[in-house]
Amino acid sequence: MYNETTGGGPDHAAALDILARARPERLKQFAEGLLDDVGEIAVVANRTGLVMVPMRDTVENVDFHLGEVLVSEAHITDSLGHVGYGMVTGRDLERAMAMAVVDLRMAALGREPATARFLADEQAHLADVDDLRMRQVEATRVEMETF
Repeated sequence: MYNETTGGGPDHAAALDILARARPERLKQFAEGLLDDVGEIAVVANRTGLVMVPMRDTVENVDFHLGEVLVSEAHITDSLGHVGYGMVTGRDLERAMAMAVVDLRMAALGREPATARFLADEQAHLADVDDLRMRQVEATRVEMETF
């Protein structure tokens, strides 16, 4: 869960997870509103590519690569040296850049009410989506008795 009182550490990873799964149009709209306050930014990387998906075989306790996934990545900095990073699945460089802008804002300002509110709203939405998905999965569960 994102803790709005801190700006880094495990809560930062949770915030990046929320941003990566946020609704694309809401994320882009929110980041667009932050651009005036961010100032001048330099784009270090803005690209698409394939990354390997690691998995662990629980029987043999061995890591292996399940396959590849297409991602869009953005890496930006501001004039003060703050860094913003975004990586999302699929080919959507605008979404990755929007994520990087929000991350840069968190790096520069730490806790900030508007960003904390955005993250909390998206986290609640994602929880609802996950809950619905789990109920749909549960509806397909078949119970079998062993003889």
